Amino acid sequence: MTERQSLHRFARPAVARRLAVGLLPWTAGAAAILLTIGLGLALIVSPPDYQQGESVRIMYIHVPAAWTALMAYVGVALASAVALVWRHPVAHLFARASAPIGAIFTVLTLATGALWGKPSWGTWWVWDARLTSVLVLLFLYLGFIALQDAFDQPERGQRAAAILAVVGVINVPIIKFSVDWWNTLHQPASVFRFDGPTIHPTMLWPLLIMAAGYMALYLTATLMRLRAELARRRLAALAMAAG
Repeated sequence: MTERQSLHRFARPAVARRLAVGLLPWTAGAAAILLTIGLGLALIVSPPDYQQGESVRIMYIHVPAAWTALMAYVGVALASAVALVWRHPVAHLFARASAPIGAIFTVLTLATGALWGKPSWGTWWVWDARLTSVLVLLFLYLGFIALQDAFDQPERGQRAAAILAVVGVINVPIIKFSVDWWNTLHQPASVFRFDGPTIHPTMLWPLLIMAAGYMALYLTATLMRLRAELARRRLAALAMAAG
């Protein structure tokens, strides 16, 4: 089977629906287990930071939310690229289902970042390179969501939103490397570094488990929305066929 044939196999709504239904119990179960373990380790086992004290526990909510928001945007951009190049209808639906979930994780990132910034920096917000680029990420999500239904012809809205998603992916490496390129208020990366993590294992493991739990939660919510989008599309097709 060629790559194109493989893609078009998953373009069938029935195949995508069966895949979503089959994966949902696994992703939901993984999210429940990982978040329960991660929260227990983060709130009870992990020690307070020697400088930030107990406020460092916001990190276990804030950092995984930021990683998940970025991963979700990459997913939206990839699905949009597939939809533009191969006219893959399920790819459009996946991007449509995923974008609001990514936007929610971005809002959670900004909100918890403000809560963490006040005790750490003495301010809720500054126009720091990292913070500003994450705000741009939220605007990209909102633009994608708004464009989809901004035209009388749904295909034009889908195409405009997909182009925005693909172009906007340039913001992802900007967010990642902003703390290296610009010496601003935000602290440098401490986990994904060429010379290895600088964070202590007693904090690193709870952080990674929480991140895995967040990503399982994102996949669960996206699959649920994808299933709903497929059902909505099917009902619309049946209504059109019935006249």
